[in-house]
Amino acid sequence: MFQRALICTDFSDGVYRLAQFVPSLAAGGFRQLVFFHNLSVERGREIPRSNPEQVETTRKQLTDLLRDVPAEVNVKVEVQVGRASDNILRLAKTTKSDVIILGTPTRTLLEEKLFGSTTMQMAERTEVPLLILRPQLISTYTTEELDLRCRHLFRYLLIPYEGSAGGDYLLQQIKQQVQSNPHSVLERIRLLWVVDDSVRRELRGDQPKQAAQAKLEQVQKDLAALDLVVNTSVVEGDPLQEILAAAETHDIGAIATCSRNLGGVMKWTVPSVTRELVRNSWHPLLFYPSAR
Repeated sequence: MFQRALICTDFSDGVYRLAQFVPSLAAGGFRQLVFFHNLSVERGREIPRSNPEQVETTRKQLTDLLRDVPAEVNVKVEVQVGRASDNILRLAKTTKSDVIILGTPTRTLLEEKLFGSTTMQMAERTEVPLLILRPQLISTYTTEELDLRCRHLFRYLLIPYEGSAGGDYLLQQIKQQVQSNPHSVLERIRLLWVVDDSVRRELRGDQPKQAAQAKLEQVQKDLAALDLVVNTSVVEGDPLQEILAAAETHDIGAIATCSRNLGGVMKWTVPSVTRELVRNSWHPLLFYPSAR
């Protein structure tokens, strides 16, 4: 699906290991990879300052991980000093990255509120899709397992869909990326519509599952024109639980989702399935910020 990735690591998230699998990522469709590490500014008594020696040491640490870089793939290593989210946004723009890959641990709402989250900050500010990986998994994959994961990251996507404008925007973005990338490896999409059982029955309509299936069939025909296998499912229950169960059952590569507002004044009070997926899903999560 994607051709240009900005891969961010703090060396405690396991994401740095991806530098050892450039050929595998190339097999997954990538033609440009930028590996990035952010250093905090040292604060002395007078003014903040950077440490050039530390920058070069870190750059070498990342560079030494690169293995068997194919000639058709452009690979860069970037180490910058400052606020992580600001540097990531700036670098994504200058490198024209079409996806940002980063690791974030599972968090409770309270932990996120107390300690913050670079991922949540990025989701609020960027227009570039984020691929969110779990450090606990990336760190424990064997070499063989991680090689396969890098090749299949975007081969099979689970897309929770409920007919909203955000869902239509997400599908349109995926269509554009498949059409514009001759190296796309996306083969299969599963559309999942969850009829929320916490919503009062009189508000769901007379036959919510039948209506949902009819809408999914329309979307299925549209996506099938891309030469993709498109499966559909309609279930009733708790959206978060049903999405995670479907991801496990159908052996998907990543969950793709879109949300207009993950942050801002309302982020601690308004429920959001996407936000809960960011916090809790162990599957890779492909997050599309909606149009600003």
